[in-house]
Amino acid sequence: MVLAVGWKPQILYTGLFECPHSMALASSRDKAAGQAGLIIGAAESPGVLMTGDLKHLPCAFQHTTSQAKAADAALEISRRAVEDQLKICGHKKDADVFELFLSQKELTEVIDLSRFKKLKYLWLHHNKLHGITFITRNYCLAELYLNNNEIFDIQGLHSLHSLHILLLHHNELTNIEATVKELKGMLNLKTLTLYQNPLCQYNLYRLYTIYHLPGVELLDGNQVTEKERRSMITIFNHKKSHIVQSIAFRGKVDASWNPRSPLKQKPAQRVPSDFALASNVDKTMFDDPEDAVFVRSMKRSAMAITSLNWDTVPTREEKYREEKDTGPAQMLTVTLR
Repeated sequence: MVLAVGWKPQILYTGLFECPHSMALASSRDKAAGQAGLIIGAAESPGVLMTGDLKHLPCAFQHTTSQAKAADAALEISRRAVEDQLKICGHKKDADVFELFLSQKELTEVIDLSRFKKLKYLWLHHNKLHGITFITRNYCLAELYLNNNEIFDIQGLHSLHSLHILLLHHNELTNIEATVKELKGMLNLKTLTLYQNPLCQYNLYRLYTIYHLPGVELLDGNQVTEKERRSMITIFNHKKSHIVQSIAFRGKVDASWNPRSPLKQKPAQRVPSDFALASNVDKTMFDDPEDAVFVRSMKRSAMAITSLNWDTVPTREEKYREEKDTGPAQMLTVTLR
């Protein structure tokens, strides 16, 4: 009994068969697998030696095979779920499909949905999905419900520019920078949920999201307020914040301030060398203290109040009787210091 290894382009055949003198090439056409052992084909692996007994196959190969079978089974389940929905809705053409309800189907994989060119509403919540590569070419999607899954990566979602509502809460998203970067190009996105994801543990998660996604109006079920928008500018855009303050205070704020630069101290103002304390005070001596008070009061600013002296204006009755001289009215001025 001799172990033979044979190779053909793209196919590897190995087997156990009787050869008394030398190594021979075993082919599926020449010898059946049941007569001389199990013949196993493998693509692009011309140097791999495999025995004819399944029990002796490497564990990695068996694991890969089981994973492939599981993936195929998951895709078949999703295909059936899609077909069932099409039958329920009575759609006969892919172009007639505007919505698909695939929630609570225990789906781990979903078939490519790009054939539904006009799909606008898609419900996939409460499943066991890990990614969203199956919808990256559904450019008409307006509402996408992916909450309550096991999604850890949303790569490819940036191509869905028509999205208006996106629910991603209760998933496994951990990288807030990658998540926000993927959503930046969605100018029509107004409603977004990200709560109950590991990335929400970031202290400034909400303000960070509002800053990078200014078009979002409803985040995690709460309306984005104007106060939050001002706060996020102050925290994440120092330059813009100081320019706004400079305009508001007519240039009195240093707009060139950078929080990362070292603290700049203002130069201390030095007192002139010829300065004497109270040198600007009049030191003239008066014999009478009242004269000093009068001179000092005259140096203060004056406030004059002028009004008409109504005592010099005759009344209507006096004018009729001509009892009082009707001369010009006098003005009364009161000056205060």
